[in-house]
Parts: sequence; C-alpha cells; structure tokens
Amino acid sequence: MTITQTGKSPALTRSEAETLALAALGWVLGDDQRAERLLALTGLTPDQLREQLNDPAVLAAVLDFLARHEPDLMKASEALQVQPQVLVSAQEILSR
Repeated sequence: MTITQTGKSPALTRSEAETLALAALGWVLGDDQRAERLLALTGLTPDQLREQLNDPAVLAAVLDFLARHEPDLMKASEALQVQPQVLVSAQEILSR
C-alpha cells in the first residue's frame, strides 16, 4: 500500500482505508484476548463481524477500537508497518 504524506496527515483513499482496516482486523483477531475485547467493546458478534466485513461502519469500529487503546494502536501500527496516525486517519475516512 502506498500512502502519500501531505503535511502531518497521511492522505488515504477510501479503498486504502478499507484495506488497512481489514489488515488491522486480522491483527486484532490474531490474539484471543484482544479479539474478545473488540467484540465486548463494539457490541459486535462473531457472526455480525463476518457478515458485515464490507460495511465501512464496522471497519471504522475496528480502527476506533485500536485508536482508543494506545498500546494496541502502537503494536498494530508496528505490525502493519504504518504510522499510528495512518490508522487514525483511516478510521476518520471510514466514519464519514
């Protein structure tokens, strides 16, 4: 994924934001405790998550989950090889 920097805020397309959110979801689901916390805090069920993977609101909720817990945000950004602000920007794009 190529991400263009404009000033301090990364410029992402909606498609890039969706792709990043799916990658972040995969990272979250790689840890059982983190996955359980995601479900508990978002109110999503595993079935809803599977059925609504293409829903921007669900993808935004995954990124919001990360943005609200800095340790996870930092670990996810490292694992996904993007700056934390890129994840936050993707969440903002998908929330519109």
